[in-house]
Amino acid sequence: MGNRLRWLSAAAMAACLAAAAGCTGGGDDSGGGGYPREETLYTTGTQWGPPVNWNPIMSGSYTTGVVGYIYEPLFLFDPQQQEYIPWLAESQEWVGETTYEVTVRQGVTWSDGEALTAEDVAFTYELAKFETVPYHNVWDYLESVEAVDERTARFEFTEDVRRQEFAYYTYSNPIVPEHLWADRSEEEVSTGANKDPVGTGPYLYEDHSEDRQIYAKNEDWWAIEALDLQVAPDYVVDIVNSSNDVTNRLLDQGQVDISNNFLPGVDQKIENNPNISSYYDEPPYMLSANTAWLVPNTTREPLDDPEFRKALAASVDVEKIIQGPYSNLVQAADPTGLLPVWEDYIDSEVVDEHGFSHDPGRAESLLADAGYEDTDGDGLVETPDGEPIELTLEVPSGWTDWMEAARIIADGAKAAGIDVSAEFPDQAALEDGRNAGEFDLVLNNERQISNTPWTYYDYMFQLPVQEQQTTVNFARYENEDAWELTQELARTPVDDTQAMQEIISRLQEIHLQEMPIIPLWYNGLWSQYSTQTWTNFPTSAEDTPNHLPTTWRNYAQLGSVLMLTELEPAGG
Repeated sequence: MGNRLRWLSAAAMAACLAAAAGCTGGGDDSGGGGYPREETLYTTGTQWGPPVNWNPIMSGSYTTGVVGYIYEPLFLFDPQQQEYIPWLAESQEWVGETTYEVTVRQGVTWSDGEALTAEDVAFTYELAKFETVPYHNVWDYLESVEAVDERTARFEFTEDVRRQEFAYYTYSNPIVPEHLWADRSEEEVSTGANKDPVGTGPYLYEDHSEDRQIYAKNEDWWAIEALDLQVAPDYVVDIVNSSNDVTNRLLDQGQVDISNNFLPGVDQKIENNPNISSYYDEPPYMLSANTAWLVPNTTREPLDDPEFRKALAASVDVEKIIQGPYSNLVQAADPTGLLPVWEDYIDSEVVDEHGFSHDPGRAESLLADAGYEDTDGDGLVETPDGEPIELTLEVPSGWTDWMEAARIIADGAKAAGIDVSAEFPDQAALEDGRNAGEFDLVLNNERQISNTPWTYYDYMFQLPVQEQQTTVNFARYENEDAWELTQELARTPVDDTQAMQEIISRLQEIHLQEMPIIPLWYNGLWSQYSTQTWTNFPTSAEDTPNHLPTTWRNYAQLGSVLMLTELEPAGG
């Protein structure tokens, strides 16, 4: 198969990126806040409230840019090329079945002048012994981690080592300085604001206000010498989102250089404004970031019936959603839901036998065969026991694209005989009910591109189901066989793609036969650029960079930070 993961050597990394170095010239024009416009990159689309914390451990809520600009991981993972890129680490090796060593790059310093050492790496993983640290479960299979010398960190695992999961952690988790964090309590580590952040990255904290975060170039960034890289903008100003209308205006006027919002109608802007572009110059315009699913609560009747769930899946007109609220900015998901970067793992034989598509007639047949009939003549089926079915599909109020999608899903379900109504609670209330299992149906897309489909199936099948499900398996679906296969996948080396394929095929079969979640469309990696001040943004064209064009949290580790090394000033 074509999907082959690669670990680049440090030398190969330098050769691949040597041409990417660049920086901008000076000038006296000013953007907002007095920063020279031609030296400043203005971004928006990630931060939805005032910057309040700079804690890289808080993976879901740190201020935009904290990880990537200030704090960095051992490796980056490039999903476009399916390869790991040495970053703070120079190399890595499994020196035994359960022993892993990573060599820290020489010459890296924290922004306070202290040297980065293997002690910082070991300390960062020791922090995960705190249960509130997001990667705490690494200690389910990690026995010890130590710095055996200044540059070498050694990890000793149990025989149950989850290699896929650990490889995910090596690029997703930023390293923090032991000399500044060692005396912090669990509360400070997990929830502290971490003001005055000290990292190793290409930018330094400069300033912030209620509506923006400002970074200034770190002239002592290690990659300048080690990789011949330099970020182009002297300053990055990330503007807090206020509304789509404001973002559209800023983009039109060239006051924002890259927007990572979903902007209704941006397809027309891309088509008609020569200064506005995106990754593709035709539909869907955007790369795919994650899969949007219809998630049923499998603990509630009749959603506990896989035949009913399959009927519901067949009732959804995804193309109507794509052409309606999304104006062709997204594309329909494969029945497996596996993202395009994982398409080599899709088992076409399994999909041909068990897949689904919009087919109201099939939905009606599945319902009838499973005993769901319209016993009172109102056009809606009852349960096999004759009980009425009334289901609610919830999406957050204000999420206009999802709200319209929910209406389309409800209409399609009713056309097939299933009574579904769309409701729009505020996001906090929806999340509280979803996490507690107090819902019928929700839309969700909380698993992004990663180094492995393991993250996708971990979301779908993770057990045990807790009283509060806060990050995975919102469907509360329990299948021990599927969970054991998911754990087997986690234990499989990331370069053993044949073994991965065999496991993933079996997981696809369980998914499509049981339908615990219903893949609908691939959510876009929303990216719109103004080229009035900066050019050479990533696009699909062969002569432009191919990095992920986003400032979203947790995407810098996927190589999006490299976008900043390849930007060029519009003035030449």
